[in-house]
Amino acid sequence: MPAMSSFRTFVESTDCDFLGHMNVARYFSACSNATGTIQAELGLTGEDMRTGRRLCFAVVHADSSFRAELNAGDSIQMMTDILAIGTKSMTFRHRLYRVDDGALCFETSFKTALMNLTTRKAAAIPDDVRAKAQAYLATD
Repeated sequence: MPAMSSFRTFVESTDCDFLGHMNVARYFSACSNATGTIQAELGLTGEDMRTGRRLCFAVVHADSSFRAELNAGDSIQMMTDILAIGTKSMTFRHRLYRVDDGALCFETSFKTALMNLTTRKAAAIPDDVRAKAQAYLATD
């Protein structure tokens, strides 16, 4: 399986800067949405974060590359997989594609720490989350 479709939309004119290209902030907004999607797939749903285990992955380092421009009207899809699973950390890879031609437009890796939202400290990844994450571990 490894990569999952974690976000899909189209670029609106309000997502673009004065040059007519998708704004940098919108790329990271898409990544934020994608991270929420994969967390839920791993069992860390919004409800679990708010009133359950109170665990959430927090980005501690990002490494990003902008590969091709996106413009208003472009349909985009984010694919997400996992590059590494540690004791308290996980590295997510997000790749944003233009749907019409399949062009890779942006990619980033987010090293994250699993944060206990009560103590505000890193926590060990629970076994059930780790087991579900194995299905999305990158093979390349």
